[in-house]
Amino acid sequence: MNSAYGKVYLVGAGPGDPGLITVKGRECIEKADVLIYDYLAAPSHLAYAKKNAEIIYVGKKGGDHTLSQDGINALLVEKAKTGAIVTRLKGGDPFIFGRGGEEAEVLIEEGIDWEVVPGVTSAIAATAYAGIPLTHRKFTATLSFVTGHEDPNKESSTIDWEAISKSGTIVFYMGVRNLPNIVEKLSQCGKPAHTPVALVRWGTTTKQETVAGTLETIVDDVRKAGLKSPSIIVVGDVVSLRDTMKWFEDRPLFGKRIVITRARKQASGLTSKLMELGAECIEAPAIEIKPIDNSEAVENALSTLSNYDWVIFTSVNGVTTFFDRLFEKGLDARALGGLKTACIGPSTAAELKKYGIGTDILPESYVAESVVEAFKNEAMDGAKVLLPRAQEARPVIPVELTKMGAKVNEVAVYRTEFDDTSREKVAEALSNGKVDMVTFTSSSTVKNFVGMIPGGDLSLLENVTVASIGPVTEETAKELGLTSHITADSYTIDGLVDAIVNASS
Repeated sequence: MNSAYGKVYLVGAGPGDPGLITVKGRECIEKADVLIYDYLAAPSHLAYAKKNAEIIYVGKKGGDHTLSQDGINALLVEKAKTGAIVTRLKGGDPFIFGRGGEEAEVLIEEGIDWEVVPGVTSAIAATAYAGIPLTHRKFTATLSFVTGHEDPNKESSTIDWEAISKSGTIVFYMGVRNLPNIVEKLSQCGKPAHTPVALVRWGTTTKQETVAGTLETIVDDVRKAGLKSPSIIVVGDVVSLRDTMKWFEDRPLFGKRIVITRARKQASGLTSKLMELGAECIEAPAIEIKPIDNSEAVENALSTLSNYDWVIFTSVNGVTTFFDRLFEKGLDARALGGLKTACIGPSTAAELKKYGIGTDILPESYVAESVVEAFKNEAMDGAKVLLPRAQEARPVIPVELTKMGAKVNEVAVYRTEFDDTSREKVAEALSNGKVDMVTFTSSSTVKNFVGMIPGGDLSLLENVTVASIGPVTEETAKELGLTSHITADSYTIDGLVDAIVNASS
């Protein structure tokens, strides 16, 4: 190996579910100087790449090749010879019908250091997610993996159909277009017409679709369903177990396409919860959280914290931004020693707890009015209250506490700005009817999302369910001409998810 060259990692990204990549595979993404990825590799893996990493797409989709295999081989060599760490991210496993062996041969010829990181192959994962165990003692002790289409340059097939047909379970990769020929070959070799067969498309993803039948019916079944690539074909009696074992497609939100309008940094929590329940999430942040920089009001408040009796936090963003500014001044949580705290909602209280501070008041209902109600049991006459929160927030808390005799210093520590980076994504999804539901977690997400709708045409939401986190957000939606079909009883992300599930059951 030439020490001046870099190193290439041939990494299996798994079949589609981002969680099925290996720990080592993710580590290879994180350290790559150059990341070269396939059509079938989950795009979310790219988020783990270094900020300055060069990311190159070389996907091959149903004959439409961004780069030929020879071109990919040459690209790997070119990038590695610059001394870069190159991660070649491939769908499934590199060495199982992934042409990773060919790429490895080229690297060896060029004297380039390389390593393979196995991945979960689609034959195992897609069938498992479809509720089909490939082996089972009651049905079979043999299993075969077969390519669904051989190298078109071959003069004759190298598949031993007689031997393959005797296998208890057979899995064909990439064989949808060749399905009639596969059925014909297996039938000619004595496979009974009643043998169960299933095709799984986009296995392990929220787009997963399964068509099941028998060797006699499956060609017509697939044609009627309009099933296309990428799909795997599984043949054998184990397919019959799907009737009782299917689990992935039975999840309460399976196949629902839900738009997430939360700020980009916060969207992942809601997205992951909905995806676990089967939803396909379209992240389209309508707002961006920005700290208030060079604020004299914030500076004065932080410099005089010991003068206050209470600090009230109304959101997670308020907590994180407040402490960011506190730390910038060289202070820490001890600066709040002796102060009492109040929070709106358990998420805000949990965020505050991360900084080692509990909350003295946590109202049962997670709106400003409930915080005010909770303070009626406190001696507020003359009490000094610091309220670090969003710019242009609702005036309920400062107005009502002032009526109780408190001296409230309302300080804007962050603002929400219109994030329109997803405008085209929203337009395409709505115009093509690809949205089943849109979620709103604040009034600002509603206002800004409406601003992204093509031409402000609300009729594009005619068949879209609107889900709001609480009554304040619901009221904003109503003012803008939208009807909230779902409103959470508990004004939290978990409450919103529960409300969506209940409405979908």
